[in-house]
Amino acid sequence: MIVANAFSRRAALALAAALFAAPLAAPARAAAARDASAEAFVQTEASRALTILAGKASVAAKTQAFRAFVDQVADVPRITNFVLGKYARSITPAQRGQFAPLFREYASNVYESRLGEYRGEKLRVTGSVIRQPGDVVVESEVYGGQLRSPVVVKWRVSKAGAGWKVIDVQVAGVWLAITQQQDFVSTIDNAGGNVDVLINQLRQQVAGQNGRR
Repeated sequence: MIVANAFSRRAALALAAALFAAPLAAPARAAAARDASAEAFVQTEASRALTILAGKASVAAKTQAFRAFVDQVADVPRITNFVLGKYARSITPAQRGQFAPLFREYASNVYESRLGEYRGEKLRVTGSVIRQPGDVVVESEVYGGQLRSPVVVKWRVSKAGAGWKVIDVQVAGVWLAITQQQDFVSTIDNAGGNVDVLINQLRQQVAGQNGRR
C-alpha cells in the first residue's frame, strides 16, 4: 500500500484510490493527443466524488453513497481480475467467489476510512494523452481545502459503450492497481501458489477493519 508523508498526499491518495481499477500494463508514452470526452468524464465524476466526501451526511450515508459511486465509475470486475495477476488464470470458481466480495470490501474499507480527511478539496483536469483509441490517461490536480499545494493525479480510463470507466489511478508516480497486484501476487507466491492464503489474509483484514469502526 502507498504511505503518504504529508496530509496533502494522504488526502489525494484517498480520493484517487476510491476510483481504483486495473490496467493491463503501466501506461507507456504516446502521441501528445487529447480526448475531450475522457477529460469531461474525469472532471464530472471526480467532482461528484468530492461532493460526496465533503457532504454533511453521516459517515454511514457517505459510505453507502461512495460505494455506489465507485461501482458506477470504476470497472470493478476488471480490477478484481487484474490484482490476482498470473493467478487469475488458475483460481478456481469457488475461490473467486470468495475473493471477489472480500477484495471489494477490503478496498472499500481502506479508502472509506479516510472520508473524514476531506474538507472541500476540488479537482481540475489539466490534459490527457491518448494511448490508443478508447484508452486514455487524463491528468488532473487536486487542490484547495486543507491541501497546501496542488497534488497531481492521473486517471487511466477505458471506453465502455457510450461512456468511460476508470481502470487505474496514479498518485505520487505510482499506479495503484499495479501496486496492489504486486502485493497480492507476492503473498500467493510466498505461499507456494496457494490462493487460499490470500483469501484468508483478506478475510482477517476485513474483520479487523470492520471491528475498528
